[in-house]
Order: sequence, then C-alpha cells, then structure tokens
Amino acid sequence: MLQYTNHFDTKTLDPFTLEKGFEAVHYEVENNEVGYYHLPKGSQALVEELNTTRDEIDRRFNTIAVIGIGGSSLGIKAIERLLRPGTPNAKKIVYLENSDPISIISEMEEIDKTTTLFIVISKSGGTVEALSIFKRLIVSFELTLEHSDQIYVVSDDNSILSRFADEYHLRRFVIPDNVGGRFSVLSAVGVVPLTLAGFKTAAILQGAQNFLERFWDRKEEHILQKASYYVSHKDQYPMNVLFAYSDSFEEFGKWVVQLWGESLGKRNRYGERVGLTPISLIGSVDQHSFLQLIIEGPLNKTVTFMHVESSADHLMIPELSLKFLEKSDFINGKSFNDLINAQCKATMQSVLQSGVSVDEITWKKIDETSVGEMIVYYELLTSICGALMEINTYNQPGVELGKTILNGYFQK
Repeated sequence: MLQYTNHFDTKTLDPFTLEKGFEAVHYEVENNEVGYYHLPKGSQALVEELNTTRDEIDRRFNTIAVIGIGGSSLGIKAIERLLRPGTPNAKKIVYLENSDPISIISEMEEIDKTTTLFIVISKSGGTVEALSIFKRLIVSFELTLEHSDQIYVVSDDNSILSRFADEYHLRRFVIPDNVGGRFSVLSAVGVVPLTLAGFKTAAILQGAQNFLERFWDRKEEHILQKASYYVSHKDQYPMNVLFAYSDSFEEFGKWVVQLWGESLGKRNRYGERVGLTPISLIGSVDQHSFLQLIIEGPLNKTVTFMHVESSADHLMIPELSLKFLEKSDFINGKSFNDLINAQCKATMQSVLQSGVSVDEITWKKIDETSVGEMIVYYELLTSICGALMEINTYNQPGVELGKTILNGYFQK
C-alpha cells in the first residue's frame, strides 16, 4: 500500500472539474477506447501461460536480452530496478535500446548466445533502433531464425515484425491495438520478459487492479485532485518535478518522464501548444544540484516527494566520532534509512516554506503490489490530465514527424 498526501490547497478546486476528469477516463474504459485499463486483469492469463514453460526456460537460459526502446523497455527497466533487491535470483536482463555503437558493443559483451533468450519488442513493429540492433545480433551471434526457440517477438498483431515472426515460425505475443507503447508495460511488453526472468508479475498486476477498483469506487479522490490542480495551474506551474528518495526510483523516473512528456506535450483541440514538463530527480543526490533552483528560482514548478518508509536493509551509521568531523556526529547510531527519510522530510518542508506546491507519496515498502499500484497511478494521472487539457493523450505526432525526416536522410 502507498499513502498519498496533497499538501496544496484542495478546497479551491472546482468540483465540476474533478467530476469531468473522472467521467472522461470512465468513458474511455467503458467504451474500450483505451486498453491499458484492462491489462491488470487481462494479463493474468498470460502470466499463467508463461508459467507453464518456466521450467524449460529456467533450464536453458540465465539471461534475457530485451531489444526495444522507449515504451518497449523503460517500464521493464523501472520494475526490474525496483524489485531486483527482493528478487536476487531473477535472471539477468540485458537491454539493447539505443543506436549508440559504444553501448551496443558493451551490451553484446554481456551476452552468451547459448544461455540467452532474445525478446524483440516493438509496438509498431518498425522501430528502427530495435530492428537495426536485432539485425546486428543475428549476424554477430549467428542466430538461427527458422523455428528458433530462443527468439520471441512482442508487437501489434498485424505489424511487419509480427509477420516476420510468423514467416520464421517464432513465438510471438500480441500488444492489444488499443494499448499505446508508453502505456504497455502491464501487457506482454513487460509481462513476458519479467515473468520469464523470475519476477512475480501476477502480484504486480494484482496491485494495479486493486488500485483501479478503488479508483472506480471513488476511494482514491486524491488523484483527481492532483490532476485538477495541475491542469488548472498549468500556466503558472508548467513543470512537474518527481523528487524520489531512493536510487531504486531512477529508472521509474525515466519511465514517468516518457509517459508524461509524450502524452501531455500536444496541441489541444483549439490548436494551442500545451504541456506539462516532467523532471525526474533522485534524493538526496539532487539536493546538491537542483534543489537551489526549486527553492529560490522561479515559482513555476510543482514537486512530488516520493520516499520509502522502511527498508529491509538496516544499514547503520557507526557510533564513530572523528577529529574535525564531529559536525556529523548527531546522526551516529541511526540507520541510513532514517537519514534519507529525514532528508526527504526536511527538504519537503523547506520547499513548502518557499511557496512551492507539493504532494507526497509514501511507500510502506517496495514490493510487487506497490509497484503495480504506482504504475497504474501514473498512467491514470496522465490520462486524467490529458482529458482535462482537451488533447489526444495517446498519439505522438511530433515523434512521428521526426521518424519521417530520419527516413528521408537515408533515402537521398
């Protein structure tokens, strides 16, 4: 379970706007226009299917290579980073994402062909980074394509990548047509590699489903308040900072940046440019970089503070006093978990005192159900904000323009 606290003034929020946000996303789910709402329940069958092959997968492979970028990798990385400490025996996952040759060579050095399962993921099926890296792997590792049982494909049902998989009789998994790439982590995109790696994906899905049910029952009104506040103050506070106090949240923050930026940076139905700019920070590290700007810079940001209440690792600060360094003795005998949470609370208080709008998300602990809840929380928050901003939350015409120009470079 997670605890949500909005420290900004909710009394001034328009009840009509709150209701409009709820009705908008309720319409999407009822009319099946947007499919991610159904993934927490619908993907449970996929977990069960995958578990029937787990013994064979475990016997043959100790590494999973994920070939994909953006929505095809960021969510997987976020979940793995959060749950890896509690699932130490899970298989190694290697991510081949960017077209940077230095990274590709480095990642390929981590792969043993005989013990690696390759999973190619692309919603559209034509992602140039994924397909180019896949070609490199085929050649470098001399991969056999026909009837290969160590190459899986995850894509739209009728994409060119799916047709390729069928041509070579590869096992493939379908991303529903009404699920966009950046909202797809609870589909086969995330469920296939994470389940086969050994993570408890059924519990992740259940955590997401539990939150959705509470939301539909109007027991999670804080998310409607937050979305309404963000949108009604979007001109005053166009930037939204996620300040997460644990290194474990680094990849999650990157996932949020893509989800938020690609969904909410659009032209609205009047043709006006709108958007909320996401910024991801890690505490306490970024107290020493970005915090000064938040506190004394322009008042154009909201901040979400995220922290973990308790840690399984009770690492202690020694009762050690060092000459000239006595200034830090006040924390001796406390745990590092106590220290980082105190830093979060103190920083949040300083930000509040400087007049910045703040909300807080407290994790009791990092576990599968909490991870599932947090994934769907940010997806819902994005959808509500998009509806209130009167944009198409689920397309990305700006990204498609860049792809068109790129194709032109190589066709001259």
